[in-house]
Amino acid sequence: MELKITCIPGDGIGPEIVAEAKKVLNKTAEKFGHNITYTDILMGGASIDVHGVPLTDEAIATAKSADAVLMGSIGGDTTTSPWYKLEPSLRPEAGLLKIRKELNLFANLRPAILYDELADACPLKEEISKAGFDMMIMRELTGGLYFGERKTVTEDGVRKAIDTLAYNEEEIRRIAIKGFDIARKRNKKVTSVDKANVLDSSRLWRAVVEEVAKDYPDVTLEHMLVDNCAMQLVKNPAQFDVILTENMFGDILSDEASMVTGSIGMLASASLNDSKFGLYEPSHGSAPDIAGKNIANPIATILSAAMMLRYTFDLDKEADAVEAAVKQVLKEGYRTIDIMSEGCKQVSCSEMGDLLAERI
Repeated sequence: MELKITCIPGDGIGPEIVAEAKKVLNKTAEKFGHNITYTDILMGGASIDVHGVPLTDEAIATAKSADAVLMGSIGGDTTTSPWYKLEPSLRPEAGLLKIRKELNLFANLRPAILYDELADACPLKEEISKAGFDMMIMRELTGGLYFGERKTVTEDGVRKAIDTLAYNEEEIRRIAIKGFDIARKRNKKVTSVDKANVLDSSRLWRAVVEEVAKDYPDVTLEHMLVDNCAMQLVKNPAQFDVILTENMFGDILSDEASMVTGSIGMLASASLNDSKFGLYEPSHGSAPDIAGKNIANPIATILSAAMMLRYTFDLDKEADAVEAAVKQVLKEGYRTIDIMSEGCKQVSCSEMGDLLAERI
């Protein structure tokens, strides 16, 4: 199979972790008989330094011509970097917002997995963490409160702010379809999270999700109010498979879920459009303080690459191989500095990439 991938090394530790993801992808392609073509583009601070803008139209065109985009990290130190003296539309993160919009990336996937070998980092009680958990948070990314009409007015001398939460049924349907499709690749359970006891938008959300569920008789659907879901994530995270929710709820719940894993350096993510196309990136930032030191943890980026194999290319066996390699290396006691614990063997960023590639 021919895999055409656009890479965005980005800023900070981005080039280092993307290099290790390529290393693992290349070994996977070699083992399973695929061919990968990479094209690198600039985005974020790296693009500002060369082009004066965080993302060029030419870079967008290159990304659109690929099957998928693999990204490292964007941005720098907001207090010292000259990038943050520019107006907001020219700062590094504006490139990320632009590419999401241009590529119509409406579905955000954030897995939260507690690996047995990293259970000690979980902040939950042992009686909860020992059950483990492996969930996928599906967040609608381009609608809802964050993109609705907003304004601040003064009425009778009193300031008043208005934010509009709006969804139409097609916006809900397309993210629901993605959620059920992904549940079919996992444990076939969808928990749709809303606030249907209060919000009209949530009542429409629930109705449309139930309509979509009729086409997936093999997938179990349950509804859960967002406040209850927030509690259940710390009380019994093992109950969840796919959590399907709207933009603001997903923003909050995905951050909560990431923290109960205890290690952000292990967390992958993906943003998909209505085709198989996706942008895959780690959930963590650019960590400019450790850039160039070869100590960053590349596992989140490598797991993002595994998601790319699974969700863009439908190469489930290949994705399984990458994920199994991560589990094996952790089981053998190898750790980068951010997840280092007593009795383990500390390795560099590039050494971790080598270890993972060797175990494919």
